[in-house]
Amino acid sequence: MSVKPEPVSALFAGPFALATLSAPDGPAFPALVTPDAQVLDLRTALGASRATTRTLLDEWETVLPRLRALADDRGGDLRPLADFRVHAPVEPRQVFQSGANYRQHVIDLHVAHRAPGDDRPEGERRAEAAEIMDRRAAEDLPYVFLGLPSAITGPYDDVVLPAWAEQPDWELELAAVIGRPAHRLSVEDALEYVAGYTIANDLTDRATVFRRDMPQIGTDWLRSKNAPGFTPLGPWIVPAESVVNPDDLRVTLKLNGETMQDESTKDMIFKVARMVSYASQTAQLLPGDLVLTGSPAGNGMHWGRLLRDGDVMEGSITGLGVQRTRCVAEDAS
Repeated sequence: MSVKPEPVSALFAGPFALATLSAPDGPAFPALVTPDAQVLDLRTALGASRATTRTLLDEWETVLPRLRALADDRGGDLRPLADFRVHAPVEPRQVFQSGANYRQHVIDLHVAHRAPGDDRPEGERRAEAAEIMDRRAAEDLPYVFLGLPSAITGPYDDVVLPAWAEQPDWELELAAVIGRPAHRLSVEDALEYVAGYTIANDLTDRATVFRRDMPQIGTDWLRSKNAPGFTPLGPWIVPAESVVNPDDLRVTLKLNGETMQDESTKDMIFKVARMVSYASQTAQLLPGDLVLTGSPAGNGMHWGRLLRDGDVMEGSITGLGVQRTRCVAEDAS
């Protein structure tokens, strides 16, 4: 089962977005989606029967002008979006995740994850976290680690909460989608390699973030972040040219209708270009790869309210649409 999207006046900013859809019992296919919820099958429109969203991103510099022309023409076999299932917009080869990139979020987590025996007043611990954030910004040291593509699920699919996950939490994030192979990019050039942007919810089991059996190892991102379905993605890839300023977008997550996260990407310590550049200094970025840019304040640890069976998360980012996912507890038997 999945949570159906609700109709809205405009699905996203700009004249079109890229999606991966399927008809009932049919294969997934790349699609051009218009803001008024019409769909064009790009296999037919581009004469590429075996195309996927990722193969289109492989040829993004050639494909993008053709998509602009198709959106302007509004011809072809347009069909209502409601006739199709919406999948994650792309199957990336690599997922780069950013930790500790929103100032207030990191301060909140620092306070919530109080070390055993640390009885200092909250104000003192907050001041310590703020000093750490200022130092990281001054030293220009982002924090990037890898996620698994197998954790990705669709923007309206149910999210199964594993029986072992004691503290499942939400983390809504802006994700940059890479459109050209890239290695060792400068910050000044980095955004030229971004095809577009989408929404990611980087779910995390807080109870397994740290290896308590061997604290010297530190964080365990495999266990805490990479269960199947722990990264709802989409609904669309909005081309970068339609996003005026990725460093000034509103990131909002509602839990059962109540706003939990509501912050601008202006609160990021390291902006989108810096995160893409930093990831590329070590790894070669490939078309379709995702660079998640961190999550703002307002996670479940802050509120003292973590995810449970039946919860519905609604995540939105300015101009990128809305994803809506329901949490379902795994059958412990």
